[in-house]
Amino acid sequence: MRRFWTDSSVIEVEGGFGVSLDGRPLKTPAKAALVVPTRALADAIAAEWAAASETVDPRAMPFTGLANAAIDRAGDDLVAGIVRYAGSDQFCYRAEEPTPLVERQAGTWDALLGWARQRYHVDFVTCSGVVHVDQPTETMRELSHAVISLDRFRLAALSPLVTIGGSLVAGLAVLEKAIPPEAAWEVVSLDERWQLERWGSDAEAEAALDAKRSDFLAAACFLELLS
Repeated sequence: MRRFWTDSSVIEVEGGFGVSLDGRPLKTPAKAALVVPTRALADAIAAEWAAASETVDPRAMPFTGLANAAIDRAGDDLVAGIVRYAGSDQFCYRAEEPTPLVERQAGTWDALLGWARQRYHVDFVTCSGVVHVDQPTETMRELSHAVISLDRFRLAALSPLVTIGGSLVAGLAVLEKAIPPEAAWEVVSLDERWQLERWGSDAEAEAALDAKRSDFLAAACFLELLS
């Protein structure tokens, strides 16, 4: 899409705040009104449109994309995509070797699993390797309930946190401000950064990891803007 507007501004509408482009209310790809619950989020979305170049790059508009997802896509499919990580959290699958990586995983992942144990009164089964292990029924139920109880905007932000990080526990910890977003990224990207450290990095691998980090932190910022 090419830029067709001059000005973007925030408007107060029924149910929250919208964004207008030269006086025309912004809509989602499904043609629904783009209405968000906080002024701070609407300001951030308006700023994305104000900063757009002549050819619009959707990747430069993460807040708009997440708001679109909340309005157009939040539903059973989105919930199911998040909830499945309750049974396959990366923190539960540990390396068998080398010892420095095993120790690094334990030193960082155990702390967040411990937080989740206390917060949700659940337990986790961990293993070495990638063979699937079943998590306790109570764990699945409690973590699923934590997801299902969220509103659509928090669901839309939680989804990339979980899918990019491979961890529902980490996503919920960011959501509940139990860990700063940058620290959470360091935890969930531990394996990838280890591989780069061990085998050497290249421009393509670094760019891919930087893109994931950017999307992860944008989702965390989106949550902050909902407060």
